[in-house]
Amino acid sequence: MTDVGKFLVIAGLLLALAGAAVWGLGSAGFRGLPGDFRYETEHVRVYFPIVTCIVLSVLASVGMWIWQWFTRR
Repeated sequence: MTDVGKFLVIAGLLLALAGAAVWGLGSAGFRGLPGDFRYETEHVRVYFPIVTCIVLSVLASVGMWIWQWFTRR
């Protein structure tokens, strides 16, 4: 049961760090990467962060690859 507790604490800390990073980037004026789709009219606002999703996917894949590489040793 203590392993589950450790996992929850680490996951919570990582989630808090990710939230702080998003909050900080938003406060700094970051509005997305070039290539993100944005459409705004008077009554409609659509935002699809396609390039941001691709970048985050690549970073997550590299992170998982590194994690597996370290845990196999």
